[in-house]
Amino acid sequence: MRNELGLLIKLDRKENVENLLKRVVELGFHSCQVSTYVPSLYTQETADLIKKYCEEYDVKISLWWAGWPGKCEWNFVGGPATVGLVPLATRKERCDIMKKASDFSRMLGCDRIATHAGFIPEDMNDPLYKSLIEDLRDVAKYCKDNGQLFCFETGQETPVTLLRTIQDIGMDNVGINLDPANLVMYGKGNAVDSLKVLGKYLFGVHVKDGKYPTDGNELGIEVPVGHGDVDMPALLSAIEKTGYDGPLTIEIELDRRLGDSTPEEAISATVAYLKKFFD
Repeated sequence: MRNELGLLIKLDRKENVENLLKRVVELGFHSCQVSTYVPSLYTQETADLIKKYCEEYDVKISLWWAGWPGKCEWNFVGGPATVGLVPLATRKERCDIMKKASDFSRMLGCDRIATHAGFIPEDMNDPLYKSLIEDLRDVAKYCKDNGQLFCFETGQETPVTLLRTIQDIGMDNVGINLDPANLVMYGKGNAVDSLKVLGKYLFGVHVKDGKYPTDGNELGIEVPVGHGDVDMPALLSAIEKTGYDGPLTIEIELDRRLGDSTPEEAISATVAYLKKFFD
């Protein structure tokens, strides 16, 4: 493989911009995805800060990951009513946040944004599904008008459900940010096989590993790369076959341990693991 390696960072306040981007470089990367659940950061002042330090530290933002404030339950019990853009109670607010994220990404010169759609109904005749498609199409059109790709991070839906969603939206700027661990941890699919369904829509990749669920109420657990149920060698080969040439972005939380490893140790181990598959 020849893809650049990147790192996912999470921004919670503008005072952290320099430290986060500096840390990206200190950890050996010059590409990153940036995630935030704080839409009040979508200002010209924050954009100018990010651009300043991206230039100073020679970092490129490959994708903006847009979250949302409010309750989110990352499990099978409360998740369907609280995660992503599916829930009607929060959909309008969150779709408006996606549009703000799109405008903000345009300020940055970033050409793709991503989010979790949520627990998309598998029944295409479900009224919730039909209204969701209309609202997602509206967001996708807004992104297209800003010259951007709109990406769904894999996780809460099966690959076929996500394929149908993309097809029903019917716009050429809609695709996926593949998170192989999420597919496993939600029990929704095998990451390698998912590319047989969604490979032509691949616009971003997270490198992460996890285990399948062993409890019907709770997600599977995240584990160090190479120690979970993601067949990483086969996945990297499948990614290469799609023609995707963008970054492989490592998702390891910088503020918490992964198993027995510090974030720095886990990131270093992941880089060493991935380098075995590079030309």
